[in-house]
Amino acid sequence: MSGHSKWSTIKHKKGKEDAKRGQLFSKLARAIQVAAREGGADPLTNAALYTAIEKAKSYSMPKDNIERAVQRGAGKGGGEDFEAIVYEGYGPNGVAIIVEVLTDNRNRSAADVRSIFSKHGGSLAQPGAVAWMFERRGSIVIDGTRFDEDEVMLAAVEAGADDVVQDGGQFEVLTQPTEFVAVRDAIAAAGIEYEQAELTMVPKTTVRLDEGDARKTLKIVDALEDSDDVQEVYANFDIPADVLEALAG
Repeated sequence: MSGHSKWSTIKHKKGKEDAKRGQLFSKLARAIQVAAREGGADPLTNAALYTAIEKAKSYSMPKDNIERAVQRGAGKGGGEDFEAIVYEGYGPNGVAIIVEVLTDNRNRSAADVRSIFSKHGGSLAQPGAVAWMFERRGSIVIDGTRFDEDEVMLAAVEAGADDVVQDGGQFEVLTQPTEFVAVRDAIAAAGIEYEQAELTMVPKTTVRLDEGDARKTLKIVDALEDSDDVQEVYANFDIPADVLEALAG
C-alpha cells in the first residue's frame, strides 16, 4: 500500500471526529452536486454520484445534507456552478503531487494552490508533468486484524479485483475504475466491512521518506487538503506506517 493510501486512511478515521467537519461536509456536498449535475440525480445509474454519496455517508454526513446536494446538482434549489480543475506539482524531495479542485472562482483557486506550494517548499508544474506517474484505480481498505486474508482475496478476486495488497494490519483491494462498485458491493455482501472505499490515483513509483522529510511533505499535503476548493490530493511518497501514525498523533 502506498504511503499516501495509508495517510488517507488515517485522515479518514480522524475526519469522522474532526473539528473541521463543517468544511469537510461542504466539500462532500460540492462533489455530490457536481456528480448529480453531470450524470443525473439517480445514484443507481450514476456511478460517480453513488461513490460521492457513499463517501459522504462514511464521514457521517447527515442524510438531509446529502439530499439537498443532490437536488442542487439536479437543478432544484439553486447552487453554484463549479468547475473541475487539476493542478500538478512537486513537493519537498521531489514528491509528485496531483491536486483536484472544484471551484466557482478559477483565479482564487489557482492563487491559493500556488501559494501553498511556494510556502511549503514545493512548485507547480505544467499539466502532464506528474500525471503519468499515477493511474486511476479503485481502492478498498480492510482491517486485516478482523478479516482473514483468504476470505478477502476470494471475495475480491471473484468480483473482478486486480490485486489484494497486505501491508501491516491492512488489506488494500485494487480495482479498475469500471469494476470498483461491483467489487466493493461484493466485498460488503460477503460480510466483510471496509474502512474506506474510493476511486483514487495510485502512484506507479514512490519516493521513500524518513521522518524529517515526511514531516515537510505532509505539511504541504495537509495545507492543500485544508483549502476550501481542494477536493482531493494525491502524492507518491512512501512513509513507514509507524512514522505516519506518530505524525498523525
